Amino acid sequence: MTRADTGVRRRSLVPRALLSSFAALLLMLTTTATAAPPRPSAVVSTDEGLVRGQVHDEYRLFQGIPYAEPPVGDLRWRPPRPAAAWNGVRDATYPRSRCPQPTRPGQQQQRPGFDEDCLYLNVTTPVSAKRTNGSKPPVMVWVHGGNNETGSGSRYDARELAVRGNVVVVTINYRLGALGFLAHPALEVGDDRKLQAGNYGLLDQQAALRWVQRNAKAFGGNPNNVTLFGESSGSADSCANLASPEAAGLFHKVIAQSYSCTAATRTEREAQRSASEFAARVGCGRGGARQVATCLRRLDPATLVETGLSNPYPVAGGDDVLPLEPRTALRRGRFNKVPVMHGNTLDEMRLFIAREFPEPISAAQYEGIVRERYPKRAAEILARYPAAEYPSPRIALATAATDGIGPLSTCRHLEAYRLFAGSGVPTYAYQFADRDAPSPVDVPDFDEGAAHTTELEYLFPGPLGAEPTPPQQRLSESMMSYWTSFARRGRPSAPRAPEWPRFHTSDDVLSLAPGPGGVHTTNVASNSDCAYWKKHFRE
Repeated sequence: MTRADTGVRRRSLVPRALLSSFAALLLMLTTTATAAPPRPSAVVSTDEGLVRGQVHDEYRLFQGIPYAEPPVGDLRWRPPRPAAAWNGVRDATYPRSRCPQPTRPGQQQQRPGFDEDCLYLNVTTPVSAKRTNGSKPPVMVWVHGGNNETGSGSRYDARELAVRGNVVVVTINYRLGALGFLAHPALEVGDDRKLQAGNYGLLDQQAALRWVQRNAKAFGGNPNNVTLFGESSGSADSCANLASPEAAGLFHKVIAQSYSCTAATRTEREAQRSASEFAARVGCGRGGARQVATCLRRLDPATLVETGLSNPYPVAGGDDVLPLEPRTALRRGRFNKVPVMHGNTLDEMRLFIAREFPEPISAAQYEGIVRERYPKRAAEILARYPAAEYPSPRIALATAATDGIGPLSTCRHLEAYRLFAGSGVPTYAYQFADRDAPSPVDVPDFDEGAAHTTELEYLFPGPLGAEPTPPQQRLSESMMSYWTSFARRGRPSAPRAPEWPRFHTSDDVLSLAPGPGGVHTTNVASNSDCAYWKKHFRE
């Protein structure tokens, strides 16, 4: 029993006037606390049901939210259907399955995933979301890379991007490989006749964007200010969504990283030929269309994944999902005209050359490779990229490939910048140029430089476990500001960083590197000899 419980009253040792002042102060503090905005809840109501995520000091994280029905059984190779509603509160504190995919070299620590129930997304929001000019924070929807064969949305830690940029970040899964991009004509029978087969992964992305339109407000985001952004194959898919009439109105800006919107896209003819060869390899190549489709749908996902589909990318033609190749849509001005940020890395192809040639090659070997890959112009390229003028023949080979004609090349990206700008679209071009950036590969006696994917560590810190230097940390902060300010108002800017000019000429590309003067405009056309490489575009 306490002294108060005894009924004995003790004389206060605090003067009455001081007590009155203390009471007034307590009332003021209580009133202030009451007026402060409440801490965001861990439970959010989506249009399918309640989800419970995690609330941390600066951010909220919701993982494994279904945006479509599991594409299993009879729903394999069919457009995604909205997720079914649920009762109660769904646990959204951990990610769900990746879409079926093989294990890539260097990822042996991860088991291959074969669960087709994989159409989930993850939402990261700042705890103290701030309105800008009366509007809720923009939403950024991330489409991961991985050659449309591997990857998942949950791999990308968006905490710092969301908090620093005051944005809501959504990272998504979508069907990969043969399950996402098999274009067999047998899958276009019956009710599926009106649909061009092979764009299931693209349709998944559009379904996720529709989910964002319905649910952004519940997470504190603005459904009228959505930026679609992606890297590598995620960039290719973002370009396809730009050219898709079905995606009109689902996003309001696009950031395409390291895959040019003018790269070639699969046509119906070549995609169907590839699909027929695939069906034959898995034992489903004979019989009528219904027999082939039934056979394919009965196969286990592991067989489909391990067999592998060549070039698993969207298919142009056949319906309204992607009636034109993105490059054709750009040339004709028939695309979803929204502000665009587009760019690549300074040494894109070093990643692939390092994987293809893990051991050094000689000058003679280099010459043989160039003659094989560029049969019509080998002598010219050997003269322009002589092995003796580079640290090694492998670096010479990677430089020619990075400058040249491939989908990741600088000159292909420049072509896209010009087409976007020529259509009147606000266009901002960049080139990531930190040659000391952490690399996903470490090949002895090879300088990976600013290779493909190296900019990702500056937007989603953590996957490579590297500790940035102070200049690299400042570059990362500037890049996050550029990216998120573009998402907010369609024009990138960053505190204490150079102005990013709107693209008009090849001088208007922003080079992104750490240190004093590391961020500056550069002329990629002259740096990469694009006047020469443009001759190859038509060959």
